[in-house]
Amino acid sequence: MKAKIPFLSQLFQADDGKSLDARFPIRYKLLLIISVVLLLSVSGVIFLASYFFRKDSEVRVKENNIKINEILALKVKSDLQSIRQDVHISAAGIIRNPGQATAIAKELFAVDQSFILIGAYGSGGNTKFEVLNEEFLQNFDYQKSEIQNLMGTIKGKVKKAYSGTTVIWNASPYFRHPMLCLAFPLSESKDTGTILITLVKLDRLLNAFQTSGTVETFLVGDDGSVLAHPDAKIVLSGSKLNDLPIVERMNKAPVDNGQIRYENKEGVYYLGSFKKLGLGGVGVISQVEEERIFAEVNNIQKRNMYLLIIFLALAFIIVYIFAKSLSTPILSLVDSAKRIQNGQFRLNLKATTRDELGVLTNAFVSMGRGLEEREKLKDSFGKFVNTDIAELAAKGQLAIGGERKHVAVFFSDIRSFTSISEKLEPEDVVEFLNQYMSEMVTCVKETGGIIDKFIGDAIMATWGAIRSSGQDSVDAVEASVRMRERLLVFNKGRGSVKKPIIRIGCGINTGYVIAGQIGSSDKMEYTVIGDTVNLASRVESLNKEAGSDILISENTYEEVKHLFNVVSMGEIKVKGKVKAQKIYAVLGRKNDPKCPKTLADLRKLVGIPTPEKKK
Repeated sequence: MKAKIPFLSQLFQADDGKSLDARFPIRYKLLLIISVVLLLSVSGVIFLASYFFRKDSEVRVKENNIKINEILALKVKSDLQSIRQDVHISAAGIIRNPGQATAIAKELFAVDQSFILIGAYGSGGNTKFEVLNEEFLQNFDYQKSEIQNLMGTIKGKVKKAYSGTTVIWNASPYFRHPMLCLAFPLSESKDTGTILITLVKLDRLLNAFQTSGTVETFLVGDDGSVLAHPDAKIVLSGSKLNDLPIVERMNKAPVDNGQIRYENKEGVYYLGSFKKLGLGGVGVISQVEEERIFAEVNNIQKRNMYLLIIFLALAFIIVYIFAKSLSTPILSLVDSAKRIQNGQFRLNLKATTRDELGVLTNAFVSMGRGLEEREKLKDSFGKFVNTDIAELAAKGQLAIGGERKHVAVFFSDIRSFTSISEKLEPEDVVEFLNQYMSEMVTCVKETGGIIDKFIGDAIMATWGAIRSSGQDSVDAVEASVRMRERLLVFNKGRGSVKKPIIRIGCGINTGYVIAGQIGSSDKMEYTVIGDTVNLASRVESLNKEAGSDILISENTYEEVKHLFNVVSMGEIKVKGKVKAQKIYAVLGRKNDPKCPKTLADLRKLVGIPTPEKKK
């Protein structure tokens, strides 16, 4: 037979001694729920069907976009090359026969009414020739000077043509009609610095970009400007689509075609594709609003959702019945955990089930009782030992023996305590000492210090022994200044025999000590020892002779001089020290406007008489 573990046997026994073995294990309940959920999860097939249908529709739309782009790109490129060829032939004839410029140009205008202007210009800005379509000017009420002035602006936009590239630019904003400007070098001329510019109405291109079905197509220049669009107002306004993701992709793409899914500024998603013409940086873009092409897919998904909701509603009813038996005790345990976290260890819990949750509930109640007892012991222990030390001792983190540490050591005592206590009853002495100590201990704790011990009316405290803030000397001096401030408040209304005015002396020294548990095998305490401690006690005893309330050593002064105003008391021979020690009196914080300016002001503030000078 296997031996039983006593602790576990007690844990799984009820108060009446009966076993708390689970009759209805939670795993069976979970298996039942999971089985129902798995049965209903078959409905996921509906979503898979919708998903694949959506993907198939998306593929078809993308293929359609690519085909439309290729067809439009071929047509636009063919039209632009035809325009370029017609202009080139007419310009070559004009250059050969300058006197026939008007006749040759009119022949071109008569054949194709979309031409508004053809001209040749040198790199220096000089005009070789410039011929306008007079019939167009008359029909649409344009002045010749108006067109010529506009050409001064247009020529600045097509300077890249002088480098041998073709420039295609939207000139519509300067006219009342959709207009395209085409500029390219005149290769037949011996003067390689000559370019040809033509203005062409966009009627033939706009007709090709009329919207058909769900697909929207438009022509974009290399600068993002819209050259052709189903909405002529967009072309006339000179809109640019540089911030449209499909245009950005086209401008950055190393290939001449591509497609992406993107979102516009209004939050509408599109499936778009592009095709570069390989001429003047122009490209054809087609896009389809995702919501329109997936409308039927969404309808199918909605119908499937209705069916799924019905099945899920039935499943939730079943799951709820079983989940309630699990969730109720779990929620009670969660609430109890929060109460324990807030320090309420006595739990009013009762096991409502005979499964693992019932066992856990009883164990939780036992744990709460144990924590309550531990916390009571910790609180009681903490009143006699520093709370931080008690915490470390409870966790087993307080090392046995001593450690060398750099700390700030503080001593204080009440001036003329013997004469004060002689005038009071013992009970009154204890009462006023408790009130005084409470105020002083608060200052130590607020600044991160720990009380090492109480020696009658004296207090010994340290900063950095248990944990260091990195500015232990500053914290120690700050605690002393706060003690001074609290004592001033404490003394208000005092001055009688029963309530004497309290004046104290504080001494602080900083240095290395041995910190650890010191004592016998029967009783030990955590304290610090060393020459640093002895000097701190000596410094405190010098306050009466110096006529001060807070004195610090030179070591402490070096670490706090940037934050506190002090007065040097010179070098004073200290008992136990061969070398004279530099001692400083603390006036107050440098950033405190009420800080005493001199030692005399300090004595007046705290009520310390000026000491008599020794011979």
